Amino acid sequence: MKRIALIIVGVLVGGFLIIQLVPYGRNHANPPVLQEPNWDSPETRALAERACFACHSNETAWPWYSNIAPISWLTQHDTEEGRQVLNFSEWGTRRQETHEIAESIQEGAMPMPIFLVTHPEARLTDAEKQALIRGLNATVSGSANTFSSQSGDNDGDHD
Repeated sequence: MKRIALIIVGVLVGGFLIIQLVPYGRNHANPPVLQEPNWDSPETRALAERACFACHSNETAWPWYSNIAPISWLTQHDTEEGRQVLNFSEWGTRRQETHEIAESIQEGAMPMPIFLVTHPEARLTDAEKQALIRGLNATVSGSANTFSSQSGDNDGDHD
């Protein structure tokens, strides 16, 4: 029985070491910041930086564990996908998917719960969530990229 356990541990350790050779997840070069939104206030930018910039900007701070597979794969994928959907560092250079951001913030889908495990500073209080949503709305008001919130009193659809 001990021999089988040692074989299983050896296979797991060997597999872990082998997956470190997969190159995906180690490209931590941040593209240049091309253009940010014209923020409505420094507070809005600070909240967005704290809760959103890690995946939704070209200013990602790559922690040490983002170099260890399979965590590196998840980190790289989430950052690439986040930048594709919404990138505060490339504002105005392409269409940004902003239509669901307020709902995502309000419902706690963003920042992603798994991200909050290692980045507790990104956890927003309810008041901070509302301030961020209001600030983002003010930041993009009058443009095609507007944020909508289910929490407002203007639609009458909520309880």
